[in-house]
Amino acid sequence: MQQVNIQFNSAEQVRQFVNMIDQFDTDFDLGSGKRTVNAKAILGVMALDLSGPLCLRYYSDDMEIEEKIAPFLCSHA
Repeated sequence: MQQVNIQFNSAEQVRQFVNMIDQFDTDFDLGSGKRTVNAKAILGVMALDLSGPLCLRYYSDDMEIEEKIAPFLCSHA
């Protein structure tokens, strides 16, 4: 399992992120605290508090995933 912190600046970034990770055949969980959603479900992601960093967990060692999510990475949590 990989775990990184990400942050969105707009609803358009959320749309881009969901469309991008949907291309991978692995599970992605996104959340903060006790609230976690399927990161491939745009309505679930939009229901989260997007004002701060979110924890993304995914179950793959595919290096392409790391490259694709790089623009959304947050350096602080």
